[in-house]
Amino acid sequence: MKYKIIFSENAKKDLISVVRYISGELLEPDIAEKLAQRILKAIKSLDEFPNSHRLCNYKEWKEKGLRVLPTENYLVFYSADDANKIVKIYRVIYGKRDIEDQLKDRIEFEE
Repeated sequence: MKYKIIFSENAKKDLISVVRYISGELLEPDIAEKLAQRILKAIKSLDEFPNSHRLCNYKEWKEKGLRVLPTENYLVFYSADDANKIVKIYRVIYGKRDIEDQLKDRIEFEE
């Protein structure tokens, strides 16, 4: 059975920010769209084997089972709820940012 994938509000905003930055600041809307599609395709692959990626290096998040999916120059942080077959996407963060600082933001999911 495949896992259902749900996005936090933070992850949705992260993806929108990536597209806006590349489209608006770098003036490359086609590249932005293709990048977003590749990131979403990588995320979609989590519906089959979500536990195949490594646990997050940061102790607090590792203890909570947060995993990391590297894709392009971005890191997708997520957790898998095996009992309910749900993958929760927490954040999509550019790999060269201060990851630990970015993960401090409050994470909210729609019910």
